[in-house]
Amino acid sequence: MEYTIKSRNTDINDEIRKYAERKIKTKVEKLAESTIKTEIEFSLEKNPSINLNNKIVVTIFTPKAVIRATESGADFFEAIDKVNYKIERQIKRYKGKIIQKSRRGAQAKKEVKNSEENLEELREIVKTKRFEIKPMSPEEASLQMELIGHDFYVFVNSDTGKTAVLYKRKDKNYGLIEPQI
Repeated sequence: MEYTIKSRNTDINDEIRKYAERKIKTKVEKLAESTIKTEIEFSLEKNPSINLNNKIVVTIFTPKAVIRATESGADFFEAIDKVNYKIERQIKRYKGKIIQKSRRGAQAKKEVKNSEENLEELREIVKTKRFEIKPMSPEEASLQMELIGHDFYVFVNSDTGKTAVLYKRKDKNYGLIEPQI
């Protein structure tokens, strides 16, 4: 397993590095056997009005999912403890969903109608993100979306072969947007 520690706006001393390795790396190795890569990023927010300015982001790459947790603390030790707890919960939830999915088998596919979106105003693009898109079912995409904590997820629908967007609706259900060409 590849294990990477990065820092932004701060230098990480050996004591913090060893503490993170002892707490997070051992937890990940214990709970997620098929982990490909784990990245830990430390950053220091320089805004004086932020009390919990020591931030840590842990990203775990597995063959079927990306698990990410972010926490802040008064110091990096507190942030490591908080994110360690969060990562443990997410890994257990991921494993539980994988087990449920294998037991449940194939479900009937839901048809979701595309909804028209009203654009109130045009906004400027300030960030571009590139990522690898893997074919998967909408159910797998919903699992991925929950694991990374986003409101939407872009994927290639393995049933149709088309790029699709899964998103959370206000009523707590999911919506699926697929292009019609």
